[in-house]
Amino acid sequence: MRAERRANAERSAATRGALIEVARRLFTEKGYVDVGTEEIVRHAKVTRGALYHHFSDKRDLFGAVHEQVEEEMVAAIAAATDGVNDPVELLQAAVRKFLDLCTDSNWTRIPLIDAPSVLGWSEWRAVDMRYGLGLATAALTAAMEAGAITQAPVRPLAHILLAAMGEAGLMIATAELPSAERAEVEPTLMALIEGLRV
Repeated sequence: MRAERRANAERSAATRGALIEVARRLFTEKGYVDVGTEEIVRHAKVTRGALYHHFSDKRDLFGAVHEQVEEEMVAAIAAATDGVNDPVELLQAAVRKFLDLCTDSNWTRIPLIDAPSVLGWSEWRAVDMRYGLGLATAALTAAMEAGAITQAPVRPLAHILLAAMGEAGLMIATAELPSAERAEVEPTLMALIEGLRV
């Protein structure tokens, strides 16, 4: 009986994973509006019933995809800053990695372009607060505690830094030449962070 439950749980997790993987690819390639649930289940090789067993609707599936992308972006940024000891250089390395990711539509279409309109500002912001804002807040707090940057209220500073990064990300993601746009916005963001030094 226990083995059967475990097998069912594994099948369920595999089905959910397949739906998220296929939806992520299709949402990235075509955008949320141009992807139907029929196409998702066909590519995932599951039934519509399986889709609605795991997700209430396409928007709910998109929310799971968005959460996955945000989690992976934060992990990529954390990996890029691993071993950076200077708190200001750590902030700059994090911003550089974010800008690098923004040159690739696999990382930008879902969280920056579609998520705000699909999920609505409040839900989109709640996910952002769990990931990007959380990372920015932790990095700024550590930098202040180390005496590397000027003491200031962390919450508004994190919001402002994240807003600047989001705007830079959108500029890059929507540019005809994302790499050229990235090169143009980086110095401004680096100067903004450098200006926080004590």
